[in-house]
Amino acid sequence: MIFDTHAHYDDAQFDTDREELLDKMAAGGIGTIVNAGSTLESWDKIQKLTEKYPFIYGAIGIHPDEVGTLTEESFIRMAELLGQEKIVAVGEIGLDYYWDNETHDKQKYWFIRQMELAREKSMPVIIHSREAAADTMEIMQEHGKGMKAVIHCYSYSVEMAREYVKMGYYIGVGGVVTFKNAKKLKQVVEETPLERIVLETDCPYLAPEPNRGKRNSSLNLPYVAEEIARLKNTTTENVVQITEKNGMELYGL
Repeated sequence: MIFDTHAHYDDAQFDTDREELLDKMAAGGIGTIVNAGSTLESWDKIQKLTEKYPFIYGAIGIHPDEVGTLTEESFIRMAELLGQEKIVAVGEIGLDYYWDNETHDKQKYWFIRQMELAREKSMPVIIHSREAAADTMEIMQEHGKGMKAVIHCYSYSVEMAREYVKMGYYIGVGGVVTFKNAKKLKQVVEETPLERIVLETDCPYLAPEPNRGKRNSSLNLPYVAEEIARLKNTTTENVVQITEKNGMELYGL
């Protein structure tokens, strides 16, 4: 079964048909989903999703664009939520210099604090990094040694992917790999061992071809698996099997 290692079913875009959609997952070949946190508001919604659906697990964290909302009080609550049985990771956390909603210093401060909390709890981390390649690498080298991590929605060079793989991390690959102009990511997939790749949607965003531009869901992941299989010269079944095992290992399931 397919493992979607990064989704956002708490998003308002699913408010009209969330239940109906999630009820279709098993029939669509989707076995496990990890719903990643991004805002303070997302935490309660994620908790409810993990309680309602046996196949949904959660990650609790604050996206770099939202770190301005974090306080010492909410950080204590985050630590408490991480103790829950179906919460399996800290994330998504990291740096985003594309939107620049928060100062770089503030982003780095809360990124490191959340990394330290993950280490304290012996939990994996889901890393968001956009146009912040050097700073992300520096923080991961300094604060992420020996930890389990996925570089979500990977968008950097082959060389950097190689470095992350050497550090024992996973490379998150989603719908973008199916885009004709995604030459760099296709190259990363070709060069990264399948044992270090995990499938993800980032839904409702980044739907693959042929549904590019529409609302994304885990049901689109077969298109991603097919493209990875083509690039790796293997079968889609093999991609699904190995990436599921990787997801289980990453999140300790």
